[in-house]
Amino acid sequence: MSDARPILLFDSGVGGLSVLAEVRQGLPNAPIVYVADNGGFPYGTKTEAEISARVPALLGRLAERYRPRLIIIACNTASTIALAGVRAALDLPIVGTVPAIKPAAEQSETRVIGVLGTNATVRQPYVDDLSAQFASDCLVLRHGSAALVELAEASLRGEPTPDSAYADALAGLLDQTGGDRMDIVVLACTHFPLVADRLAAVAPRPLTFVDGAKGIARRTATLTRDQQWPDTPAPGIAVFTATIDLSEGLRNALAGMGLTKIERL
Repeated sequence: MSDARPILLFDSGVGGLSVLAEVRQGLPNAPIVYVADNGGFPYGTKTEAEISARVPALLGRLAERYRPRLIIIACNTASTIALAGVRAALDLPIVGTVPAIKPAAEQSETRVIGVLGTNATVRQPYVDDLSAQFASDCLVLRHGSAALVELAEASLRGEPTPDSAYADALAGLLDQTGGDRMDIVVLACTHFPLVADRLAAVAPRPLTFVDGAKGIARRTATLTRDQQWPDTPAPGIAVFTATIDLSEGLRNALAGMGLTKIERL
């Protein structure tokens, strides 16, 4: 028998679409509910207390409404702050998103790694722990950019965004002591892979950009390995937590991910 329970992906905005793209590759028939908490956007400028209170409560409501088999928190900020609270509150598998510091350290030749995330993510002790555990022999530079989150959202809506804005975000790492030796950048916000090509285009030298989406997709496939799926993919659902004026660009981007039904929580 097929199982119609969806995988639910959650983010503050559209950044989690970078994770959904990888999940679709491995599980093409999986029913998908994608939730953008545009009512709480952006997360990166909020306090830890605000995120710790908001995310578990919101995911509890979503779990009751959509009855998912698994939830992916496709947001570094929400994961590094609220993952433990969500797992304590909900009795179903929860896959989080953490900065890809381990694979970055494995690939870096200069032993200087950049972590580009939101302001909230880059200040978390979780990043300290990952750096100590997997990159103890590396210099790990960090920079938080709220502007880059907004750029990614605007870009997906089809709005023009200037090269100088991407250069400014990257300069937050490159201009630090040791930045001239940095050879790899961890995109520690799921929004940022959506504009990785723009970052690469303005970089003063070749840089490698890494993120955790493939690892999340592999973990999701492992946790659902013995489960049944529909024979054909059902229309995916995009859920927004506040009223949104969907631009043609955003609507097309959602449809390109199979998200053809739009709902409001």
